[in-house]
Amino acid sequence: MSELTLDLASQSPRRKALLAQIGVNCQVLPDMKVDESPLVNEAAQDYVIRIAHNKALAGKSIQTRSCPVLAADTSVFIDSSILGKPRDLAHAQSILKRLSDKTHQVTTAVCILHHDQVLIATSVSEVTFSPLSDAQILDYCQTNEPYDKAGAYAIQGLAARFIKHITGSYSGIMGLPLFETYALLQKLQSVD
Repeated sequence: MSELTLDLASQSPRRKALLAQIGVNCQVLPDMKVDESPLVNEAAQDYVIRIAHNKALAGKSIQTRSCPVLAADTSVFIDSSILGKPRDLAHAQSILKRLSDKTHQVTTAVCILHHDQVLIATSVSEVTFSPLSDAQILDYCQTNEPYDKAGAYAIQGLAARFIKHITGSYSGIMGLPLFETYALLQKLQSVD
């Protein structure tokens, strides 16, 4: 990626580090509050695309320079339910109990806005957790890790010890699928 710079509409240090991993410089935009409430009967992929697009639009509205804005949204789904970020200890425990000994889906959408272009890609992965005891769940919940993560876990952190199998994009599960993001950025550069 030749000297590409963009504005990142995300406070996630993981997304910034992942962009740096593929050679993209970014400036993190100030935190923007975007309503992440799901719509009634909204499909998983539609939900993350809508939220990523809304985050990119919010970023574009406050950006002070003319460069692409990148936003992403990652959500965890099980049994057609969106498992958001836990509100508190009891909620985190409840989420992790639902994930225990099951396979769930992690869907991430990436949206890039630049001038009149809207580029969107999604990544869908499956994660299988091993069976978790109440003691393991409590021990994990007593760290700070679950509380700002969709699905109450970070694959790149302590929760890695619970993950039996993944299918799909490891970086997508972290919050920014690098293959899809790089493809969007290449498409953007070919149009510019």
